[in-house]
Amino acid sequence: MRRPLIAGNWKMNLNRSDAVALAKGLADASTPDEVDVLVCPSNVYLDAVSAAASGSKVALGAQDVYFESNGAFTGETSTDMLSDVGCSHVILGHSERRNVIGEPDELINKKLKATLAAGLTPVLCVGELLEEREAGKTMDVVTAQFDGSLAGVSEADVQKTVIAYEPVWAIGTGKTATPEQAQEVHADLRKLLAERYNQQTADTVRILYGGSVKPDNAAMLMSQPDIDGALVGGASLKVDSFTGIINASVPQAAPCSINKPRS
Repeated sequence: MRRPLIAGNWKMNLNRSDAVALAKGLADASTPDEVDVLVCPSNVYLDAVSAAASGSKVALGAQDVYFESNGAFTGETSTDMLSDVGCSHVILGHSERRNVIGEPDELINKKLKATLAAGLTPVLCVGELLEEREAGKTMDVVTAQFDGSLAGVSEADVQKTVIAYEPVWAIGTGKTATPEQAQEVHADLRKLLAERYNQQTADTVRILYGGSVKPDNAAMLMSQPDIDGALVGGASLKVDSFTGIINASVPQAAPCSINKPRS
């Protein structure tokens, strides 16, 4: 049984005080014990958010990383730096990195391997543009991103990786793939894992859905057999909406236990 993971990608939002307040609110919130919770703030606030969530179940992730361990790479952040401030996860290959920044699969692959080598968990994003879906090329695109980003990654390492399917046309648009549309791609991704690796790997890897996930659609999305959680954008920026998604990720979200006080 794959344990649900609800991850919040805060993107380039919030100032320091708001990020700290949000982290403290999530750390103190009542959420189901059987759900993993992850927040990914801007790099400049990772340390502050780490301190604010200390002692709680809320894990810390970064929104990106560079593949070199150190050196003359202005503006970049290494895996050692992320580990040093308490990160356990790194989002890689998000559509905004692919389509706005222009990152190719080859670069994402290098970052993913560096992340795994550092003992961090990659959250690898894949997903198609609206025109690609309308042209019937969803799985062609997703398969190419899957193969390129995971090239040369071992069975043992891919089992440590989280995959997030994010249809680009549903990110920040208010549009959401129907549960059936999302499940279809998630099931195909799981078949890819079985074909490229084996059935045990396919059964192990968590696949999240991302794209305008909200408290009112989370339960239906996550009731699908191959959807193991969510990568949440805008709705992760408020305690109430993000905890609503967390609570919706398990059928019996109540009663919930109060998280242990932060140390």
